[in-house]
Amino acid sequence: MALSDIIGQEKAVGILQGILKRKRLASSYLFCGESGIGKKMAAMNFAKAVNCLNMPAKADDSQASFLSVSHQSSLAASPDACDTCTSCLKIDTGSHPDIILISPQEGLIKIDEIRTIEEAISFRPYEGLKKVVIVDEADTMNQAAANTFLKTLEEPPEDSLIILITSRPDHLLPTMRSRCSMIAFHPLSFDSCKRILDGKIAADDIEQAVRLSLGRPGLAVTADMKDERDRFVGLLKSMLRTEKDGWSSREEVEKWFDLALLFMRDLAVLKITGTQTLLINMDMAEYLSRLAKSLALTGIIDIYKELGFIRAMLPFNLNKSLTWNYTASLLRKELVPERG
Repeated sequence: MALSDIIGQEKAVGILQGILKRKRLASSYLFCGESGIGKKMAAMNFAKAVNCLNMPAKADDSQASFLSVSHQSSLAASPDACDTCTSCLKIDTGSHPDIILISPQEGLIKIDEIRTIEEAISFRPYEGLKKVVIVDEADTMNQAAANTFLKTLEEPPEDSLIILITSRPDHLLPTMRSRCSMIAFHPLSFDSCKRILDGKIAADDIEQAVRLSLGRPGLAVTADMKDERDRFVGLLKSMLRTEKDGWSSREEVEKWFDLALLFMRDLAVLKITGTQTLLINMDMAEYLSRLAKSLALTGIIDIYKELGFIRAMLPFNLNKSLTWNYTASLLRKELVPERG
């Protein structure tokens, strides 16, 4: 796979290929955008292109001789990884010695991982053109890790490339953001999501999965979004019946609030338009219609605002049981549990 094979991120891919074509590579990049839209995939394929042995700008005649004339022309027009050289193949298998991928462990990137980066880029590339460090979910660095990593960003080695990936750029230190060239990624179109999910999940589930993913097909591939939504509805009904805290983890709390906001959005759409064609939870149209009948639009909007505020506060480690009880009391003011 190469940059040009990434579906739905034409603008970001075009920027990256323009950088390669102009040979104006910065030392650090920040790939930002929502989860599940292809940032990590783009980072890996950018690393492949930077280190590709058959890029026309870098390859000598002997290296490029086995490429077809049409392939050489296409690389010259839109620089990209060839997907056939030893460097590209090693990156695909995760065995390239000059590509370092750092991800959070138990939700955090700690100072030990940052020291691993510092040690790795202190040496010249073993066999590639650039030593590439990709930090996934960079916003999960703790304070010590972030402060240490800032020094690396300030004085990166000349033959290194650092790519930070985040869905929450505002959680990074401002000084860290300012030292990176930002590449923005955006949620994908409905058709692009369908193309990506085709063959990866059951054909009958694709359309609803696309709706629930909100342009984030990576989430639909890694999780059963319909099961998650059904779990959300079950917990919602438990809240309305004044049952005890049913959230199994902090991660589930975040997912619940994300789905709750979509749920309230659908109720507002029903009140405003009176039709079901714009619903995200299309397969729950009848249930939503019954709920919407007993609600005022102002009540729906008020709940949406409150749920949004609580969702924004979750990173501050709110007590799970207290959050459940407060949210339940908030919902019971407007929503009436179904009988039976």
